[in-house]
Amino acid sequence: MVLPSSLIARAGFDFEPRTRLVYGEGVLEQLGDLVDELGARRILLVTDPGLEAAGHVGHALRTIGKSTEVAVFAGVSENPTTSDVERAAESARRHAPDLFIALGGGSSIDTAKGASFLLTNGGAMEDYRGMGKATRPLVPLIAVPTTAGTGSEVQSFALIERASDHQKMACGDPTAAPRIALLDPELTETQPRRVAVCTGFDALTHAVESAVTRKRNPISTLFATEAFRLIVLALPDVVAGTADTEARGRMLLGATYAGLAIENSMLGAAHSMANPLTARFPLHHGQTVGAMLPHVVRYNAEDAGTARHYDELAAAAGLEGPGVDAIVRLVEDLLAASGLMADFAQLGDAQAIEELAAAAAQQWTAKFNPRDVDEAAFVELYRAALTGT
Repeated sequence: MVLPSSLIARAGFDFEPRTRLVYGEGVLEQLGDLVDELGARRILLVTDPGLEAAGHVGHALRTIGKSTEVAVFAGVSENPTTSDVERAAESARRHAPDLFIALGGGSSIDTAKGASFLLTNGGAMEDYRGMGKATRPLVPLIAVPTTAGTGSEVQSFALIERASDHQKMACGDPTAAPRIALLDPELTETQPRRVAVCTGFDALTHAVESAVTRKRNPISTLFATEAFRLIVLALPDVVAGTADTEARGRMLLGATYAGLAIENSMLGAAHSMANPLTARFPLHHGQTVGAMLPHVVRYNAEDAGTARHYDELAAAAGLEGPGVDAIVRLVEDLLAASGLMADFAQLGDAQAIEELAAAAAQQWTAKFNPRDVDEAAFVELYRAALTGT
């Protein structure tokens, strides 16, 4: 891919890769060697009950040498809360690990990061909202994603829900970024189709939003564009339930590259709209960002510079026509094929929209959106997304 010369000329960047990527079919077998390279002797493996039942935990444990003591915390839940993190941290205090391994989706990875914050620095997760609030380095982490969505395996932030009011908190520190991301497409084979589809929309939205934010730069653009290209190739098969190993590999790499793009450019209004929806209704995060994305793309494209960025993104993925039209058509067609939009029926009453818009305007990602977006704009965006008007 060739970057526009205007972007290279005007945009500086400070790129510090923090995570080693190990990718390939069957690379889970390398986990023990990677543990040895890091010199770990006491490990806390953080995962969820479903992965334990599917045999992935047992497989991971078999790769680790018997000289290493491993404890397993399998209490991760979807959309991890501060209570979940506190339970994981208590397990960590009992075991005193010198390495965390997170096996699972973004929930497992973020729970492990959160537990490491509390283990090394004490206090509560609320103390680490924002960036750089930790005074001591976190325990090293190997992330082994089993879904293709969040990109948390390459990010220095954990997204934790406050149990008291369901507010999403982004808690970041440079040492929270996993030391190694072990990317094995075979591990994504056991995802339920709905999970694969929802996480796929999450990854797609990450790529589209990170490509146009106010913080975009040549590095984030490289990762966002390649992420979008890979996801466009693979997500239709995921939605159709026909994804083979090649498609799963594209989705996994696409999600990771999109995560690297986020790390360098942040996100935008679709994510600002999604968080209030998941706090209020029983919806999946990927489902909500995907549903909001076409409306945000149309809104952003009213800015001519952002419309050009969409043109470049769509062209790199081989989509035909003006970028905004091509991207919106792609997302809407995939949403229709997925059946996910049925869950949004009857959510768009006037009071709900007003309250959702007020919450969205307070989300941290809103300030990175390429076009200014305030509470009134969110009212219109929610109305279009939830009522079709």
